[in-house]
Amino acid sequence: MITHIQGKLTEKNPTHVVIDCNGVGYMLNISLHTFSQIPNNEFLKLYTHLQVKEDSHTLYGFSSIGEREIFRLLISVSGIGASIARTMLSSLTPKQVREGIASGDVALIQSVKGIGAKTAQRVILDLKDKILKIYDIDDVSMPQGNTNKDEALSALEVLGFVKKQAERVVDKIMIGHPDADLETIIKQALKNL
Repeated sequence: MITHIQGKLTEKNPTHVVIDCNGVGYMLNISLHTFSQIPNNEFLKLYTHLQVKEDSHTLYGFSSIGEREIFRLLISVSGIGASIARTMLSSLTPKQVREGIASGDVALIQSVKGIGAKTAQRVILDLKDKILKIYDIDDVSMPQGNTNKDEALSALEVLGFVKKQAERVVDKIMIGHPDADLETIIKQALKNL
């Protein structure tokens, strides 16, 4: 397994870089986050993940070990391939992905192009416990507002209310009562819709 590549940066694009390592040019697919972290000096070290398929061997490069770990967790989820994981790390920082999964923020994960509601929920369901354990995040310390808000909006949609209108009402309730539980949010929303 190739764990990192260090050498002369010969080509730099938003989607890939080429690193010359002792006369051999290695092309590494990168995220926009890694692209933004690459310094403009001549030598570069990127942490790598090698994906082996029947018809190809593809190297992915990351500016940090943390980003590579998030990538590996994401591709372990059914329905998330390397390209979607790379898109996710291009749209969000590794920290945002980590915190979004840990807090159960379906809307944040779903905001990534190519990820629908079911896939976002699967990512959270499959990875939340791993993220909390690996990064030693205390589940209680994560904001519960987003989860309660999302569940309240889902319940109101099931009851037949328009999502945009329900969202405005729920946002007002959350501003006034940030610690409100799910039941309180739904009851208040029903009074105001």
